[in-house]
Amino acid sequence: MSRRKKNRAGDDTNEIDLTPMLDVVFIMLIFFIVTASFVKESGINPNVPEPNNNPPPDDAEPNILVRISADDQIWLLEKEGERRVDARAVRSNIERLRAELPKAAVIIQASGAANTGVYVTVADAARAANAPSVVLVPMKD
Repeated sequence: MSRRKKNRAGDDTNEIDLTPMLDVVFIMLIFFIVTASFVKESGINPNVPEPNNNPPPDDAEPNILVRISADDQIWLLEKEGERRVDARAVRSNIERLRAELPKAAVIIQASGAANTGVYVTVADAARAANAPSVVLVPMKD
């Protein structure tokens, strides 16, 4: 009889305790919820002015105009006209024009189809050239 009692007692202790497994699952769930809530997408917050159809006054300080075309070409407007500029030479050209026009702001006129990286490169070059302000103006395509 003692053998039967031992077998019955052994059957009761053969259950699997799920508490540690549930603890691990809940800890993992909390970890993923906390880490997912801190993920933020980075974006560009360009300084876009409000539309103004009034022409500037005749005695206004001229600005430095940089155009970015839809095929990611960079054009710099000068007295002689527009000329294409390499992305690596944007800073030196802006510094040269700023020597002639010290109070001139840099206006970047970018096409909507242009690559954002090209705009960032031009804006960074203008800031590195100590431009007093850098403004993005969307180009009408």
